[in-house]
Parts: sequence; structure tokens; C-alpha cells
Amino acid sequence: MPPKPHIIMLLCDDLGYGDTGYAGHPRLRTPGLDRLAQTGLRLNRFYAGGPVCSPTRGTCLTGRHYIRYGINHANQGRLPTEEITLPQLLKSHGYTTGHFGKWHLGTLDRTYSAKRQDPARCYAPPWERGYDESFATESRVPTWNPQQGINLQTNERTDKTWATPYVENGQVVEDRLEGCDSAIIMDRALDFIEESHKNNHVSFSTIWFHAPHTPVVAGPEWLEQYADCSEDEAHYYGCVSAMDHQINRLLDALEAWGISDNTMIWFASDNGPEGSTNLTENGRNQGTTGGLRGRKRSLYAGGLQVPAIVRWPNVLPQDTSCDAPLSTLDYLPTICSSLEISLPDRPVDGINAMPLLKGEQEQRSQAIPCRFLSNRKAMFGSPTMALIDNDSIFYSNLSENKDDEEWYHIIDDPAQTTNLIAHQQDDARIKRQQLKAFIASCRESHTGADYPLQSDPFDPVTKFQEPGGWQ
Repeated sequence: MPPKPHIIMLLCDDLGYGDTGYAGHPRLRTPGLDRLAQTGLRLNRFYAGGPVCSPTRGTCLTGRHYIRYGINHANQGRLPTEEITLPQLLKSHGYTTGHFGKWHLGTLDRTYSAKRQDPARCYAPPWERGYDESFATESRVPTWNPQQGINLQTNERTDKTWATPYVENGQVVEDRLEGCDSAIIMDRALDFIEESHKNNHVSFSTIWFHAPHTPVVAGPEWLEQYADCSEDEAHYYGCVSAMDHQINRLLDALEAWGISDNTMIWFASDNGPEGSTNLTENGRNQGTTGGLRGRKRSLYAGGLQVPAIVRWPNVLPQDTSCDAPLSTLDYLPTICSSLEISLPDRPVDGINAMPLLKGEQEQRSQAIPCRFLSNRKAMFGSPTMALIDNDSIFYSNLSENKDDEEWYHIIDDPAQTTNLIAHQQDDARIKRQQLKAFIASCRESHTGADYPLQSDPFDPVTKFQEPGGWQ
């Protein structure tokens, strides 16, 4: 077996499908992502595991749909101790593991949370989920001077400390926290990767930026680069470019350490963009879906289809693209397969995508399951369940009259303008049964059936979301 690769999982927060230079954005400059795309494999149909933050992050680390273990929405539930995470699996095979940036899979303190109502019951820090080192916040922070207060409605500074502190290995951090939040995160990540390399350890790093999630604040250097734009645009574009600069730093460092070619890098966003049409009408949310329907919180493509790249020069082709549908659900089974690590003995919803990435296979072997429940307006009218297949997306609420079902040929109609359900009744019947089987399997998981060796009964924080339309 060839030498094990270093593995890095980069995740942006609310970056839209159209929010990169290599995707053709008319104003945004992203030389770091452009470089990653030119030396890697662009994933043209990549879907976040969920249309909001916490759910997707759960899929990244487990390969399993989030409703199996009760992370139904942002700031809900926790990553249970019973789940087997990717860092745990990699640690058991000789990796050192580190998490840097936003966590959003539970609280970091048993007595305090900025978001969750029961911090003790939602306690699930990265240092108890398979990570040797961690530098994390529970949830969002401003993207510039992240530990200073900010008024979320006006983006004006206050004298109060920001409600979500950075915590390093269980201790609140008070130094090296000024300036660009993306740089603050990357500083710690680079220290970890370099130290691992010097000690001849292979490392797994999750580097999860807050950018460009609101509150969007760009520093002076980045605002100056977009001086010809409106103030709102300058802050958003500057925030993204500041994050992009850190990706360039990472690529430079890997080359300097001589480990660039044998480092597997995954880049994606956790969901689609908030956008200036979001519910709070915050003008700094300038993200774009690149013409896809819907936004964050929607199961239409604009809420799930995100910019994504994978780079591993020793194994994968460079400066090309993959058009097969892929998902954050696929991270765990793909990485495990590459390292000949057995999957956990429980339902895994992702697939080993390596044959698709290498061009050895063109069609995905099973559809990507989607489930999310919010109000209809927030979901931009999309139904609450979907199956994403090689050339189509089927939507349903599994209602008895089936009048809310939709079918789109996503290759010919990426903007999802023409509902073909009337012409797809036979195929829809099959998809409907697949969705019912998926929901039944998730319901069984939610009872703790996937954890037969645990001495205590599984006690999920949130209730199981039964089919039934919008809230």
C-alpha cells in the first residue's frame, strides 16, 4: 500500500455555487480556489448533506444522514457519543487529528451555550469526538475581529464580548484573536499540520471557516480591494477573498514541507448561500447560487449544490472535472476505502466515490437522500424530501394525494424550471418507495438500533421528524 496521505477537509459557511472566480463570478477574486481547482478535480454536481449548517457537518464526519441521530436543524441536537466519526476511524489507523474553526455539532461547555437551550444535554465537543487537537467555536462569529461584540441587526460594534468564544482543547482562548477570522483559524491549523509532519505523523485536519456566514465583516485590506463596489458587496467579496487567501497559504505551506502531492484536500461549502433575499434582508449577504433555484434552507439545488473540489495529485487527475452527483455523505466511505479501513457496522448513506473521481465509473450507484423540515417560505417552496440521482431530482412530502411531488431533469434543466412529474409516474412510484424505505431506516436508527453494543439506551436530544409536509 502506498504511503498514507495527509487529509484536509476545508469547509466554507454559506458560500454559494456561483461564489468563486473559477465558476465565473463577475467580481469576486478567488486565486486560491482557482489554484486548487487547476491542480485538482472540480466537482460540478456536489451536494451538501443538508441545506443548513449543523446537519451537513454531521454528514461530513459520519457518512450518515443527520436525522438518524437527531441533528435536524442548525443549533439543534448534538453529535452523539454513539456515532463513529471519521477522526475516530483515522486515529485507530495511525493518524493525528485536529479540528479548527466552527464546530456547530454541540456545545463546548456543559453550563453555557450561545445557541442551544440545554448546554449540558447538547455537550459534544470535538475533543470528545475523535480529535487530538481542537480550536473551535460552538457557532458563528464575525469574520473580522471575531471575539469583539457586534450588533447582528446593524453590524455595528458593541462593547460586549462576542457570545461564542474560541475554545482550545477545552480552555477558552484569549490571545491571537485579532483581525481576519479565517487567518486566525488557519494559523492554528498550519501549526498542527507542520508539527505532525515534523514528527513523521500523518494528520487529518478539519478546517471549517466561518466565512462568509453573517455577520459578514471584511478587514481594511480586503475592503480596499473592492473599493469600486457598494459597501455591502465590498464586505462580502472581501470576506470571501480573505478566506481564499488562507487557502493559498495552505497550498504554499504544503509545497514548502514537501507533502503537497500526497495530501488529500476536500473543499466545499456547508450549504447554499443566504443571499440578499434572505429572511432578515441583510444586505451584506451577497452570495449567489449561479442561477440555481432556491437558497439556504431549501432542498432545491440552490440550497444544496455547492462549489467543491478534491485534490490528491498522487492519485487523482488534475485540472479536470467530475459531473457525477456527489455529497458530503461520501467523505467517510471514500476516505475509508482509499485507506482500506472497514466501514462501521451500521447503515451508511454515502458511497465510495473514488471510482467516479478516477473516471473509472460514470454513474452513481445509489441516489443521494435528502430530508429537511422548516416552513414553506424558508424552504422557498421545496418539498421536504428528495432523491438526487444521476440525471434527475425527485421531490416529495410522501403525502397521500401526491400533489406536492416534483421531478426535474437536472442535466437539461439545472435551474429547475419545468416540473416533469406528470410524465414520470412510473419512475416516481419507485422513488417514492425508496424514500419510504429510507425514512423507515432512519426511524429505526433514531431508536438506537444502530448501537447494539451500547450499555445505555440511546437518548436523542430531538424527536424524529416524520413525513408530513412543512411546519
